[in-house]
Amino acid sequence: MASDILAVGSLYQVPDLNKMRAIAETPQKAASPLKPFTPLKTKLTSIETKRIMSVLDETIQKVELVTLLSYMAANTEDLEGLLGEDLTRAVREHADLCQVLVDKVSYLQEEEMQLQAEEEFEEEAWFRDLLLSIELQKSNLLPVMGQIKDSTKNILRLLLSRPQAAQLLRAQAQERGPGAQGFIDSLVELRGFLFEKLLTCPMEARDKSQFIQEITKRNRRNQEVIDTLENELEERMKNRAAEVEKENFVIQELKNHLHQKKYKVETEIENWIQKYDTEMSEKQDEYEELDIIHKEEKIQLEELQQRYEVLVEEFAQIREEREITSKKRMEDEQEMMRMVKAATLIQAVWKGYLVRSLLRSKRKKRGKGKAKGEKGKGKGKK
Repeated sequence: MASDILAVGSLYQVPDLNKMRAIAETPQKAASPLKPFTPLKTKLTSIETKRIMSVLDETIQKVELVTLLSYMAANTEDLEGLLGEDLTRAVREHADLCQVLVDKVSYLQEEEMQLQAEEEFEEEAWFRDLLLSIELQKSNLLPVMGQIKDSTKNILRLLLSRPQAAQLLRAQAQERGPGAQGFIDSLVELRGFLFEKLLTCPMEARDKSQFIQEITKRNRRNQEVIDTLENELEERMKNRAAEVEKENFVIQELKNHLHQKKYKVETEIENWIQKYDTEMSEKQDEYEELDIIHKEEKIQLEELQQRYEVLVEEFAQIREEREITSKKRMEDEQEMMRMVKAATLIQAVWKGYLVRSLLRSKRKKRGKGKAKGEKGKGKGKK
């Protein structure tokens, strides 16, 4: 009910309403109809058609003025010299009535929202009292709406009696709200349709109707083809969706498998790291022990090195002494050998001398007697 009341307002918007959310959106322009035939006539000839167009044109003019009432109410001081005292007073009274209507409607909307939010308490007495109060307020809006309609008619009458003021007011079309401008555009479009309709003769209307029927049949056939294609597309989309779902399932399985491989690898890596840490800790302990042993052995090695150096010196002295002793012994042996050779030579010479001497004595004494010979043998043996 409240939304229906807001739709009235005779296309009027006071300044306070600019802060409120628009109740109705701007109507979209209808699609341009097919115009396969152009009417043969370009002007209206009958009085009835001229009267119809005159009424529609007058309606559009009045709507153009009415949709600028909010601009007039917001700029009464600037337009007072142009509008006159009586028209300015009428605009102000109209703005006050519209503001009263808006306030009441806003309060009514709040109560209706509260009523909707507490529907579960509809059996309570206070809920029924609130519902009754809302219905009473709705009924009280009707007189205010009637006053607004009468005020609008009075302002239009005054504006139409002042053509110059009306013409200057229409020049402020940019101040009109988008919803009101859309409504006027729709009326202008309706005027074009009506004007074309009034220019069309019965034969032209029949030809146009036949053409529209052919277009409708063609459109129906095209729609059937479109429906067939859409069904085929839907079927293929379903198949595609099934394939995609299957592929997604396979991908998910692969992801799970990869996740298990990854978890396994991470676990193995963690085990290897722990094993490495353990082995390195053991190796570190072993290294520290070996390092201690190495240091001790190094100390022992240094001591042995010192002892070795001493022994080397002693060995060098001993070897030198041995070399001297060996050299002396060799010299002694050589001397001994020379002496042995000399003694051997001397003995050989002596033995040769004795043998030769013996042989000479034997030859000298061979001719002497046997006794002497025996004596000589005994001496020789001796």
